[in-house]
Amino acid sequence: MRVLSGIQPTGNLHLGNYLGAIRNWVKMQDEMASGSQCFFFLADMHSITVHEERAQRLKNVREMAAALIAAGIDPDRSVLFNQARVPAHAELAWLLNGTARIGWLNRMTQFKDKAGKNREGASVGLFVYPVLQAADVLLYQATHVPVGEDQKQHLELTRDIAVKFNTDFGVDLFTLPEPIIPKETARIMSLRDGSAKMSKSDPSDMSRINLTDDDDTIASKVRKAKSDADVLPETYADLAERPEAKNLVGIFSAMTGDSTDAICARFAGQGFGALKPALADVLVESLRPIRQRFEALKNDDVALDAILQKGAAKASAAAEPTLRGAYDAVGLMR
Repeated sequence: MRVLSGIQPTGNLHLGNYLGAIRNWVKMQDEMASGSQCFFFLADMHSITVHEERAQRLKNVREMAAALIAAGIDPDRSVLFNQARVPAHAELAWLLNGTARIGWLNRMTQFKDKAGKNREGASVGLFVYPVLQAADVLLYQATHVPVGEDQKQHLELTRDIAVKFNTDFGVDLFTLPEPIIPKETARIMSLRDGSAKMSKSDPSDMSRINLTDDDDTIASKVRKAKSDADVLPETYADLAERPEAKNLVGIFSAMTGDSTDAICARFAGQGFGALKPALADVLVESLRPIRQRFEALKNDDVALDAILQKGAAKASAAAEPTLRGAYDAVGLMR
């Protein structure tokens, strides 16, 4: 089994990233059987579809590496690297551009959402972004890819590209990856709007809990999180029409491992004046060790670069046979 997943280096992790994906990555890493391997990469080449100053991009990549390590990704047990240090990603993406079809890319809903009405003004990189994603996966003969619902379409495209390439050139080069969609993955919503996902792009810092927030900031954000005036019911199902309340109970459940029904039963008949302080305590105690590890590492550029370089060397070695096979299949001499 070979698992691969990537994350955009867009600054520090927030609670939504951690509970929605990173904690599951760590769990997979820790439970991986002998002979299996996890590849985790920072998608810095994908990040150029949005303009960003050079210094900020470098800072984001290093800080995201520090955050992943602080959250539990072990560079000695998994392969952790940044995409740009492995040129095979860009090389294979160009080869796959000859196989992917414009009609396939036109159906990608994420491009439509991100380009919006300014489709003609969007970058070519944003349009072909899914082809680079396909290269990311296919390079390593990944058997499984952890994905959210919003990325399932891109993984299906990856499989389509792999099948067409293998068929067109009469080879059995690319493995068809399967999605991993953990049932226990938490969907964490904004603290200001229970109908919107917690996001780094939200202009309000009060909408999210950053893994770098100090204890007082976390407590303050939870205390000021949007809720309602009603008391908590005995069962989680009764929160169906109360998105903010549902979100806070869901976060409590995800952090403690207790079921959402158990959380409701514990606070049934009480208002958020009882739940919020308890939730704040759980978050503060759980996130403090991650923040402390992150703070100790985030400014050590030498150590972070050494970790990423070591991971890139492993990734390059793993990718080389596939890249060589792709060049040979299309008849390009290297």
